[in-house]
Amino acid sequence: MTTQSQPIDLYYTGTPNGRKITIMLEELGVPYTLHPINIGKGDQFTPEFLAISPNNKIPAIVDPEGPDGQPISIFESGAILKYLAEKFGKFYGHSAYERVKIDEWLFWQVGGFGPMLGQANHFVRFAPEKVPYGIKRYTDEANRLYRVLDTQLAAQAAKGKHYVAGDDFSIADIAIVDWSRGAEGLGIDVTAYPAFTAWRTRVSERPATQKALQLVV
Repeated sequence: MTTQSQPIDLYYTGTPNGRKITIMLEELGVPYTLHPINIGKGDQFTPEFLAISPNNKIPAIVDPEGPDGQPISIFESGAILKYLAEKFGKFYGHSAYERVKIDEWLFWQVGGFGPMLGQANHFVRFAPEKVPYGIKRYTDEANRLYRVLDTQLAAQAAKGKHYVAGDDFSIADIAIVDWSRGAEGLGIDVTAYPAFTAWRTRVSERPATQKALQLVV
């Protein structure tokens, strides 16, 4: 397995997208240095940050030991997870077939689960005025996505498998888990999704994942 001598620089805010990467790095056990990005103060718009994250979003990393031993910067949480999984040979299956299955659920999260839960969270909790149409649209979609996830996890459990994709814990689980912890704040009844709640507890209790979830910056 690839080793890491110099710390990976992680540009981070304590959001579900940021915690994807701290979970991954803690699970890998590789050294990293946190660089907090205060999005309330506009740190994400500085020229230094835009040089590594042109979409002015966290997370971003700089790996001083990138391909061919050269530094590389990477933005977008899904791309970072794939890069780290491929570099260190962990949490990304053992075959091309398994990697396809993991990619399906990784992209499901970055393309749907995260954005739709983010919109639901905005309309339910932070919008300056209550917009019933927006609240209903996005909470309905959030419930649908939790139902999709629960159905997948129930199908996995029926085959004796305990994670979202394949036989083992993977970057798909890492991508989904912290986003999934906001269900109750959206008024979603998680008791309706028993396979999901069992999976969320199981993943959240992993020691490295717990350490990342409890990190305060």
